[in-house]
Amino acid sequence: MTDTASLIDEFEGHRGRLRGVAYRILGSTSEADDAVQEAWIRLSRSDAGEIESLGGWLTTVVGRISLDMLRSRATHREEPMPVHLPDPIIDAVDGTTPENEALIADSIGLAMQVVIETLGPAERLAYVLHDMFAVPFDEIAPIVERSPQATRQLASRARRRVKSEDPEPDLDLDRQREAAEAFLAASRDGEFEALVAVLDPDVVLRADLGPVPASREVRGAEAVAGQAQIYSRLDLTMHPVLVNGALGFVITRAGAPFSIGTFTVRNGRIVELYFLADRERLANLDLSVVGL
Repeated sequence: MTDTASLIDEFEGHRGRLRGVAYRILGSTSEADDAVQEAWIRLSRSDAGEIESLGGWLTTVVGRISLDMLRSRATHREEPMPVHLPDPIIDAVDGTTPENEALIADSIGLAMQVVIETLGPAERLAYVLHDMFAVPFDEIAPIVERSPQATRQLASRARRRVKSEDPEPDLDLDRQREAAEAFLAASRDGEFEALVAVLDPDVVLRADLGPVPASREVRGAEAVAGQAQIYSRLDLTMHPVLVNGALGFVITRAGAPFSIGTFTVRNGRIVELYFLADRERLANLDLSVVGL
């Protein structure tokens, strides 16, 4: 085996973790793959024999690349979209694939990823690398161009934001399923009071329809129940799946993808609903687990 072949094998052994780092920072599977590929290019042009810890080196390189991509994204986006959801990770209800495990480890549902995407680029990087992947602040500091102490403060602020905005969900899939099925049944039957009963009074619905003004956020049980009643008239079919490790649905209309929905359930009630209905992004997702 040549040295190049050995290096490729070693790099491939780190690929899953590197995709996980990039996905957490970027919220995009395609951009995460681009970041990992760029890391390989930089590694292939480096003197690998001088690298003391290849895994640590690659993690910080992917972090740096991802930070640059975040900053470039912010520069080229003229206006922030009203609601933007990260790429969902779709699995069959009977379990997560090994390929996806690294992307969603330590994160239940889209809720945490949504909050992470509200952080500034430097805060996001410091929080993801340190809190999720145990990278020391001394190694993160040069990437964000701050002192280790200032980098620690970045991560601390991000941690407080995540804890305050990411509700602790019911982790049991059966409890999630019970709440979700009650919501869907009430929606299907048009039972407004039953809908309100399964929703937390402060429930939030976020719908990402793409870069159009229709993307929206709806708050409050009665308002969300009203939205559910509207969509109950569209003859939609629900296909149960896991979305980022939590119960969700691929929703089709006349056999074509219509949206992907997932719930955050706490104390038996739905506290958050997320729907991705951007046609372009739906077309790029692997929905083979439901035969699409």
